[in-house]
Amino acid sequence: MSGGNGQDENSGTTPVRAGFAFDEASLARWMADHVPGFAGPLTVEQFRGGQSNPTYKLVTPGRSYVLRRKPSGQLLKGAHAVEREAKVLTGLEKAGFPVAHVHALCTDDAVIGTWFYIMDMVEGRVFWDATLPGIAAADRPAYYDAMNATIAALHQVDYAAVGLADYGRPGNYFERQIGRWSQQYLDDADAGRDPDMDRVIDWLRANIPPGDETAIVHGDFRIDNMIFHPSEPRVLAVLDWELSTLGHPLADFAYHAMMYHMPPHIVAGLAGADLKALNIPDEESYIAAYCARTGRVSIPNYRFYTAFNFFRMAAIFHGIKGRVIRGTAASAQAAQRAKMFPELARIAWAQVG
Repeated sequence: MSGGNGQDENSGTTPVRAGFAFDEASLARWMADHVPGFAGPLTVEQFRGGQSNPTYKLVTPGRSYVLRRKPSGQLLKGAHAVEREAKVLTGLEKAGFPVAHVHALCTDDAVIGTWFYIMDMVEGRVFWDATLPGIAAADRPAYYDAMNATIAALHQVDYAAVGLADYGRPGNYFERQIGRWSQQYLDDADAGRDPDMDRVIDWLRANIPPGDETAIVHGDFRIDNMIFHPSEPRVLAVLDWELSTLGHPLADFAYHAMMYHMPPHIVAGLAGADLKALNIPDEESYIAAYCARTGRVSIPNYRFYTAFNFFRMAAIFHGIKGRVIRGTAASAQAAQRAKMFPELARIAWAQVG
């Protein structure tokens, strides 16, 4: 999960950081055999963002690629599943959804030490500030509409038709997710407990809304996880699919709309911003646009979905805190994220009260 504390800290690349290097010659040999059209020499840089799975830019004379790999060290069961990311990207490309093309997946630890996949490097703009300071006020609604249309399109992909029928377990999404993230939180003794987190877990368990729906959900659908066209309000690629699964589309949409309640120092958010002055649609209008695109009249129990998402993000940051303590966190900003866990737990509980 990348975070949003300013473009310079998170965007761009650096030389490969200490502890994240691998055998580049071995990678080049593997790419020559598995990536159509690959021709070296190969230069490797590391992206600043991409907290959970270390992410690298691979530069060759003809083109650039992106490599995502599992981190080294002891990993939580089911976490950092790069093979799942490669699978969902491949399926969504078939559906015409905007994602980077995946060239190859490697499940042989002998090549660079962990599993990885190679995809296209998509050139465009990433916005780390949800108020879009670099975009003219008159143009901002079109960027928000492009995001809204993209998440609505995702939730309408026929997942079975593109080979993703087994990408997750349909049904009981909230029960399973609350169980999974609660357990992860409770099991990570290194990162400790928090009273707000404990309270919100109890409330969520007791207030799961009736009814069930299943769609492909991204799990981290934020403005800074999208690459926009260099000059148009158009999404070219949605990034960071490590939390994707088959799940409840309203959970995914509410996560995205959580930007309206998110302090910008945590991740790209609009809390405290003057939306009218910025000419950015308000939450109510944004929800209405999504409902219109997906054939809904409204979203009952919206508060539950928002509380659930702040809880889940708090659980993720709690996990980052544990990795920082154990020394296995991938991002230079990991320690900063870890400190934000109590604030996220507090905001989660505030959605309930």
